[in-house]
Amino acid sequence: MRNIYRSLWLLVAGATQKQLARDLRFALIEIELMRPRLPKRILLTPQERRRLVRFGTNLGGALDKLCTIVHPDTLRRWIREEKHRKLVPAKAGRRRTAEQIRKLILKLAKDNNWGYTRILGELKKLGIMSVSRNTVKNILKENGFDPGPKRGVGTWDEFLKLHAATLWQCDFFTKKVLTIKGFRDAFVLVFLHVGTRRAFATPATFHPNREWAEQQAKAFVEHVKQTGLTTEIVMRDRDGKYTPPFDEALRDAGFTVRKSAPQSPNTQAFVERFIQTLQQECLDYFIPLGMQHLDLLVSETVVHYHEERPHQSLDNGLLAPLPKARRQRKAKTKPPDASTIALSEVRCKQRLGGLLKHYYRQAA
Repeated sequence: MRNIYRSLWLLVAGATQKQLARDLRFALIEIELMRPRLPKRILLTPQERRRLVRFGTNLGGALDKLCTIVHPDTLRRWIREEKHRKLVPAKAGRRRTAEQIRKLILKLAKDNNWGYTRILGELKKLGIMSVSRNTVKNILKENGFDPGPKRGVGTWDEFLKLHAATLWQCDFFTKKVLTIKGFRDAFVLVFLHVGTRRAFATPATFHPNREWAEQQAKAFVEHVKQTGLTTEIVMRDRDGKYTPPFDEALRDAGFTVRKSAPQSPNTQAFVERFIQTLQQECLDYFIPLGMQHLDLLVSETVVHYHEERPHQSLDNGLLAPLPKARRQRKAKTKPPDASTIALSEVRCKQRLGGLLKHYYRQAA
């Protein structure tokens, strides 16, 4: 009886193997017919590669007949690499710090003279508890920052950030004026408060001598008192028109006079940018007919600059009111916030024959 059952099982197994062989043969013929129509090289995704490795691990020599997508030796190499990867344990370690946190650490280091301990404290205040002291230190080193506090001797940008609220810059510019004797160079001295971008321009002169320079310094001191702008430092270049009486008048008012470094025009960039605005938006369009005409052009442009002109550095807003004007200003109703506006409500104020225009909304 036992021999009968064994014979039956062998018969069934043999039939199954024959059927599997027929199915495999049919599948191979289909692949053989389709392979010439496919690209010479088929790129596999990591998931597809792992799947081939999984089902091809125990096929042995049959890979030479069955593997057609990649070379059989390539698949064998993948199998060896997978076995080696399983045998070698993965290295333990912390996950890489999130990119946004890394950028925040570098921003804090760039904007300040802080060491890694101080930066770590700021991160804790912001609710970031996953960063260690060594992580902050290593990120600073990787990006070229000294992890210790007070890096370097200080940059010009750092100086401006510390003193912008009390710092003025001054510079001369010239404009050719038409007179009875022909064209002559007129000189104007401009002061600019770095923190508020507010400017003060002196009357023009053909002779910027000692007396004139001292007079303009005293006029500037009086302007500072009237506006209420805090002033500690007045920066100038090494132009010979800045005479000793000019510096003495500023020091008598309690200001510190600081000269810019030789051949370093960028240190006067703020006042020079204002002079460029003054020239491009107004003076380049006129030939001043005398000194009074030039003073009118400059004064009208300065008023427009302070009260009517939008400024890109302030997100296209107007300059802030002066400290004393801010204290004396009465509360005003907020202008209506509307997505549309009627053209009949828009008014235009013009200066210098329409060269400088200011558009505003008519009050209801």
